Amino acid sequence: MEMSNELLHPRKAAVIVVDVQNDYCHPEGACAQRGSDVSSISDMMPRLHLLLDSARKSGVPVIYIQTLHEAATDSASWTMRTNGRSGKVCRTGTWGAEFYEVSPLPGEIVVNKHRYSAFINTRLDSVLRTLKVETLVLTGVATNVCVESTARDGFMMDYNIALVKDACSAYSGRAHEMTLENIDNHFGAVVDTNQLMVTWAAQTEISVPS
Repeated sequence: MEMSNELLHPRKAAVIVVDVQNDYCHPEGACAQRGSDVSSISDMMPRLHLLLDSARKSGVPVIYIQTLHEAATDSASWTMRTNGRSGKVCRTGTWGAEFYEVSPLPGEIVVNKHRYSAFINTRLDSVLRTLKVETLVLTGVATNVCVESTARDGFMMDYNIALVKDACSAYSGRAHEMTLENIDNHFGAVVDTNQLMVTWAAQTEISVPS
């Protein structure tokens, strides 16, 4: 699916950074310790940093999504997922729940979530409506779980979806590619960081990093 440059304009778009947190991304985090391959996340991070820098220079809002799990939101069905292996991931107040190699700047918004989708029982929709955002530029981890869940819900709520293929990552290349195909066929557009940086630079007359 193609997306027009107009829909990616800084006055319409926001970058959504999903779950770039230690337990999901760090080689010593909970997911890596239970056997998930986080190597592609390290490969992805330089592109994410370039995209965030470009967004900020172009005036595109950056919104961080942070998963927090605690007893108050740990329903029986939720704690049974992955045969209970996710029970220690991103616990409120722990190192694992902290951001990995990214940090919100003063004034940038953090939305906490307790499920895969950043729209379920959160304030994300209110934030986006207040900012008059029409297009979600989705980044983060994991491509096929929380990023895709957020993309699907965003599309159902009438947002335009742009999934940034080289600024998100999964624990397997196959899972990552399957989501790209699924989003492109049914829920939005698949874009890359260079495309976005060039588009924003042209719209705001800034230089693009090489």
